[in-house]
Amino acid sequence: MKTVLHKANTRGHANHGWLNSHHSFSFANYHNPERMHFGVLRVLNDDVVAAGRGFGTHPHDNMEIISIPLSGDLEHKDSMGNVATIKQGDVQAMSAGTGVYHSEYNKQSDQEVRFLQIWVFPNKRNVEPRYDQISIQDTIEKNQFSQILSPNPNDAGVWINQNAWFHMGELDKDVAATYDIKDSGNGVYAFVLEGEVTINGQALGKRDGFGVWDTDQITVKADTEAKVLLMDVPMALN
Repeated sequence: MKTVLHKANTRGHANHGWLNSHHSFSFANYHNPERMHFGVLRVLNDDVVAAGRGFGTHPHDNMEIISIPLSGDLEHKDSMGNVATIKQGDVQAMSAGTGVYHSEYNKQSDQEVRFLQIWVFPNKRNVEPRYDQISIQDTIEKNQFSQILSPNPNDAGVWINQNAWFHMGELDKDVAATYDIKDSGNGVYAFVLEGEVTINGQALGKRDGFGVWDTDQITVKADTEAKVLLMDVPMALN
């Protein structure tokens, strides 16, 4: 088993006033050659967008982009004609493929938006751009890991063009839950959203990241009430 630990206070940080962002991996002006990606997981940004502010229209291509709001509402618009609001309990996926423009805006005048912005390298290039959004509010089961993303359009959660699975776990104190890695070439990057947990003997706190690979299974024990996102991704870049 191999592991990599990224403590919350070692992440890259950029505060633009309207946007306060912490980067688990190299992004924009934060460059760390030892933290470029975890397998095909390229970006994990923990973003706070100020009230009445947002990301102007900007392009992407050949990237799978996943947004998971943690609090507040974020309005999405894109060049495919989609206009939607994503909020806590939603998961959004966008396959940029051949190219797409989009914007994200906090229309609330009195509340900031907190969300995770995640980029995954695709296993197919230049696909037709697509958009997907679901609510997972009523599908998360306590004390186990509930699937919120997969490579299969007919499976639970949103889907992307990559052999990846995301699971969300909301665990009560002292509960231990196991997770079986989906593919022999995959690893799991765990990101602690709330509380404290121990994964395969490693103690982790809020916003810590922990990557595990060359193993078949991990065990997550909740040392307090906790919420954990597991990102099961190929370790080899395509």
